[in-house]
Amino acid sequence: MKKYLLLFLVFSSFAFSQMPNIAEVWLNKSQPYTGTIGGDKEPIKVKIKISEQNRKNDQEYFVSGYSLVENNYSKFEGKLKITQYKDGKKRSTVFGEYELAEEPNGKHSGILKGKFIYTFIWDRKTEKIGQQYIEFIGDWTNYDGTLHFKTNWKNQ
Repeated sequence: MKKYLLLFLVFSSFAFSQMPNIAEVWLNKSQPYTGTIGGDKEPIKVKIKISEQNRKNDQEYFVSGYSLVENNYSKFEGKLKITQYKDGKKRSTVFGEYELAEEPNGKHSGILKGKFIYTFIWDRKTEKIGQQYIEFIGDWTNYDGTLHFKTNWKNQ
């Protein structure tokens, strides 16, 4: 009977365990993510200014900020959703999806959508993240569907 009770407690702790709040990670130390958009590899900057963990689903984060391509500055809101976590001895990886909707103000505003990979090294001595790398790979499509570009942006 004690074995069954112990097993029940172990499994229930996994069922009700919560994802740690990593909202701070997406802010990228107040630095913009940099990358490219389109076949001509136009430079893009994406800055996340606000990041909050969803209280109802700890695998989701609500974010807002802006994107900048040439002289096109667009505010956005959206979410990041964690789909998988791989814990390694030296390096851990978080996989997920993102969708960011820019304010609809003209032909050059739309939706950024794709997948992200967040890789980090956990320093067990200091109990802090030692090194981290975040990359967003996806597409940008304007609201009327006439423009579609591949995107790739990452932390510096």
